[in-house]
Amino acid sequence: MNTKNQAIINAFQFRHACKQFDSTKVVSKEDFNTILEAGHLSPSSFGFEPWKFLVVQDVKLREKLFPVSWGAQNSFNGASHFVILLTRKKVDTIYSSEYVTKIMSEVQNLPKEVADGKRAAFESFQKNDFNLLESDRAVFDWASKQTYIALGNMLTTAAFLEIDSCPIEGFNIEKVEKILKEEGILDTEHFGVSVMASFGYRAREPYQKTRQPLDAIVQWI
Repeated sequence: MNTKNQAIINAFQFRHACKQFDSTKVVSKEDFNTILEAGHLSPSSFGFEPWKFLVVQDVKLREKLFPVSWGAQNSFNGASHFVILLTRKKVDTIYSSEYVTKIMSEVQNLPKEVADGKRAAFESFQKNDFNLLESDRAVFDWASKQTYIALGNMLTTAAFLEIDSCPIEGFNIEKVEKILKEEGILDTEHFGVSVMASFGYRAREPYQKTRQPLDAIVQWI
């Protein structure tokens, strides 16, 4: 295996869902900005970036989230950085939204005729290909799946930097959103909570990684 290939495999072997962080170690600003940039540069459907990353460093807010985020409690007790990934709701992700218009005109800098064609294709995709408009939940879940792409890239980038991480779904979404809304952090008309992640340095070595054999999950046709 060549050097580049081995470096990739080594990073994935290093990565694990860290359950106990060393509270005395802090991820550098440069390293964490690189992790955030990996999320920022991640792909999204039609390039519409249906996400927002909340970096929760405030101790009092972490304390409020602690009892309703059972999967994050070990992270709150030692992780250097804690991120809540938000997903945009239907009001922003439907083909006709002001947000989609803004992305195409101000971010992607598309000429009007090109943007009109892209919106028509996006409308057909949402209505016909993926049947996303059958419910608000269907649209949100589709957009939320995209935040997991950003999450995966952030976790892998951390591993390359020999920084530990833990993806977290162990929380009560309704109660977490209620706290964030009460704190004036979450606009629930436009965003919902998708997933969480913590970053830092391990306090102990992980258990040996276990996976099915590759040929059990890969089918060549």
